[in-house]
Amino acid sequence: MLQQAPTSAAQTTIDSAPLNSFHKRLTLFSSGGPFLDGYILAIIGIALVQIIPNWQMNDWWNGLIGASALVGVFIGGLVFGNLTDRIGRKLMYTIDLVAIIVFSVLQFFVQEPWQLFVLRLLIGVAVGADYPIATALVAEFVPKNWRARLLGGLNAMWFVGATAAAFVGYWLLSIEDGWRWMLLSSAIPAVLILVARASIPESPHWLVSRGRQAEALQILRKTIGEGATLAGITAHDPKAAKLSSRKAFGLVLGGGYLRRVVFISIFWTCTIVTLFAIYAFGPQILALFNLQSGDEANIGYGLINLFFLVGNIVALLVVDKLGRRPVLIWGFVLSGAGLVFLAIYPQAPLGLIALAFAFYAIFNGGPSILEWIYPNELFPTKVRATAVGLCTGISRIGAAIGTFATPLSLTHLGLSGTMWIAAAIALVGAGASYFMAPETKGQDLEQAAAL
Repeated sequence: MLQQAPTSAAQTTIDSAPLNSFHKRLTLFSSGGPFLDGYILAIIGIALVQIIPNWQMNDWWNGLIGASALVGVFIGGLVFGNLTDRIGRKLMYTIDLVAIIVFSVLQFFVQEPWQLFVLRLLIGVAVGADYPIATALVAEFVPKNWRARLLGGLNAMWFVGATAAAFVGYWLLSIEDGWRWMLLSSAIPAVLILVARASIPESPHWLVSRGRQAEALQILRKTIGEGATLAGITAHDPKAAKLSSRKAFGLVLGGGYLRRVVFISIFWTCTIVTLFAIYAFGPQILALFNLQSGDEANIGYGLINLFFLVGNIVALLVVDKLGRRPVLIWGFVLSGAGLVFLAIYPQAPLGLIALAFAFYAIFNGGPSILEWIYPNELFPTKVRATAVGLCTGISRIGAAIGTFATPLSLTHLGLSGTMWIAAAIALVGAGASYFMAPETKGQDLEQAAAL
């Protein structure tokens, strides 16, 4: 049952409403998907430390298993983003978590690399489905003065999940076949999130787009106050809003929205290619930087996760003051500088290596939080989840290629060559952002999405 928000005689809209307990609960529960994504990707990096020698896996299987969840995210975002626009946010908000729980448990019983590859692919599909669902709900419920911070906060939870996985994995490494328990462990937070999400209602924006104004108004009065109105929510022809998959993708990929898809896909891909490779193969990469495999490498891996989280928090504090564009552009430039140092001095003293990693991780926070802010601000309600799912999927294909190629690159190009490639990717992200990034600071959701 919904928690009754404080009543108010004054008229209130979604964009002008004060932040209340419902907004906080919605954001916390919606952050479960990013938390699980970070956890699932990071835990495999540590699990592979045991899996590779146990199964005597080569670089090909190493890369395939590391990248499998990312390929799944592509499929999930592409298919279920559009489905979310058609059948609503709330139903899909729970189905995807059930799938994550089931597939996480089944990982415990795998006996061969191909079985683990398939299960992690299916987990990725469920995670990819959650991205457009959860972010659309938050974007469509929260006041505009808090939208950037709360949407960006969802991405910060990705790093909380990854950090938690690093320490859980480090603890379980001391257990024989601990990798099985690592992969199973993602089911525990998924169950808790599933239970918590039962109290979240359907999006008023989506309901209005389907001609269900009375239902939308009732939900708003329960969540932001008795004085709530539907002002600021654009009413559409319900029949026109029920776009087929073909028409929805046609709208997203046509006209002015195509430029936005290209921009978001490029900057999002450039943000996560290096990031995901580090998470999938962190202990192995750190060992090449003279952090010996074992306790030292795994502790260093956990600390890098904390630096990523700090960077997200700092970016959240400044994004509404500085604006989206400068946070994005300078984030790429400065994080890329850290990668350049690692490329030039791969044999530098341990303290300098740690500082360069910290520099990269902290300034990566700007582009990271905007992965969630820009896609939800730049597309209208009727295709918001479709667009977010599409951009998520495109970015994950790039990340999957990068993750698959990382062990091969380390073997054939070496550590320095791999870091140079990572720095070049950051430069591409900076250039695309400079020429294409719009400024949506201070705009209402409908205004930001308008062409």
